[in-house]
Amino acid sequence: MRNRLILLPGWGLGTAALEPLAASLRAQDARLQVELMPLPELADADVQAWVDHLDRKLPRDTWLGGWSLGGMLASELARKRGDHCCGLLTLASNPSFVARPDWPHGMAEDTFGTFLDGCRSHTQVTLKRFRTLCSDGAQQPRTLLRQLGVGVPDTDPLYLATGLEVLAQLDTREALQAYGGPQLHLFAGSDALVPAEAAKALSELLPDVEVGLVEDSSHAFLLEYPQELAAGIKSFLHESGDD
Repeated sequence: MRNRLILLPGWGLGTAALEPLAASLRAQDARLQVELMPLPELADADVQAWVDHLDRKLPRDTWLGGWSLGGMLASELARKRGDHCCGLLTLASNPSFVARPDWPHGMAEDTFGTFLDGCRSHTQVTLKRFRTLCSDGAQQPRTLLRQLGVGVPDTDPLYLATGLEVLAQLDTREALQAYGGPQLHLFAGSDALVPAEAAKALSELLPDVEVGLVEDSSHAFLLEYPQELAAGIKSFLHESGDD
């Protein structure tokens, strides 16, 4: 199904934030089937369990993509599926969300730990803080913040916490290097959660892969510029063989 794209959402916000991008993609390419799939709700924070769950749930031989955590999981699933994944698309997905000694382009470990503690003890306050961080750096942050509050699922705090634990463990660099299909990785230039430097570092890690940086945009740039992003994604899909 080279005309089928499955997109996974970011942490804590559900699929609603992906709807404008999906609508723009469908409008620009009537033959493209775009499906939005929720993140797993698992009490187990084992990364492989999450990837295996998605592998069972999602149809094979499609394009895989996602926003932030969703893109990181799509990257791992693309490696697992190999030739049974048509291509990979990530949006504001840091190969390692949390900084590591050999990947300083992430959130400080202690900052992330504080955020995880907050998720467990003050879930709604933490989610609101997260939405604010997603909109920081936007041209119209207040408008974007309101948009991010629409359609947020009422997820069990346990699943939200395990999602963050998975996010902390994920390091998709090996997966991205191992996956041989077409890849497009788009980053936001004023992202408060994923440093813009991650885009440059990823392009150095994967010199033959397309990595783009959208200037003056926030972590939620898919809500800021759905039509422009859809146009870029459409070009990528067609150039990579979906014609």
